[in-house]
Amino acid sequence: MRIANLAGRLALVVDGLAVDVEQASDGLFSADPQAVYERWEEFRGWAAQARLPEGEAFDPARLGAPAPAPRQLVAAGLNYRDHAAEAGFALPDTMPPVFTKFASSLTGPVTDVVLPPDGHTDWEIELVVVIGTRAHHVTADAAWSHVAGLTAGQDISERITQLGGPAPQFSLGKSFPGFAPTGPWLVTPDELGDPGDLALRCTVNGEEVQKSRTSDMIFPVPELIARLSSVMPLLPGDVIFTGTPAGVGIARDPQRWLAPGDELVSTIEGIGELRQRFTDHR
Repeated sequence: MRIANLAGRLALVVDGLAVDVEQASDGLFSADPQAVYERWEEFRGWAAQARLPEGEAFDPARLGAPAPAPRQLVAAGLNYRDHAAEAGFALPDTMPPVFTKFASSLTGPVTDVVLPPDGHTDWEIELVVVIGTRAHHVTADAAWSHVAGLTAGQDISERITQLGGPAPQFSLGKSFPGFAPTGPWLVTPDELGDPGDLALRCTVNGEEVQKSRTSDMIFPVPELIARLSSVMPLLPGDVIFTGTPAGVGIARDPQRWLAPGDELVSTIEGIGELRQRFTDHR
């Protein structure tokens, strides 16, 4: 199953066409894309047996974030060995560094992003998890049963804000408007041959800058959910950015930053792509 936020309305994507859920369910489910996660199991049951009308073609630029208003947006750092190495950090052994991206930075998959003035803006492709049922003190073996689905994400980061000052400001540096594009839709794990081993690829103006597989994570999705849920309840509709592989701009020699006119394309196998174009703040 693939669900989408199409112009602010919950939709099922079937064979590339969008079916409006509120209309198809005769109002059983609301049009609010975020509200569906509170009734995730009920929704999955309905979708599995519903006789859906023919869908409609749509412009990907009309898609919003699949989970646009999570109560918690959690992000993991240093969750790929090659990225930890390029950043000059030891591998985390019990828990990756955890921070948040504020929910106001969430957007859909095709956007224009205004670059912060006098900043050093960087890219970080990431697999993103959306929680379907409450998870607290769950085991890694049980973790997938709490996942609604997977989507693609970009943890866009302004490094001066992030790393300046007497202490790092990870959350602020990663939460400018448009700095958390996700999409193009949410894919349930059963749609993917092996949801733990997906190819990731990121390009800037057509040049490949990141390429990896999610199987290279230090803490795979089930282990990450288990460790996070040992501290905090993960709630329906919560969003988890799972970390980025090597290839970010800050680790290059010379360092490389996104500039006005650049196009960032981020692709995850079995899910789809994000496409961001960057503009000057003036």
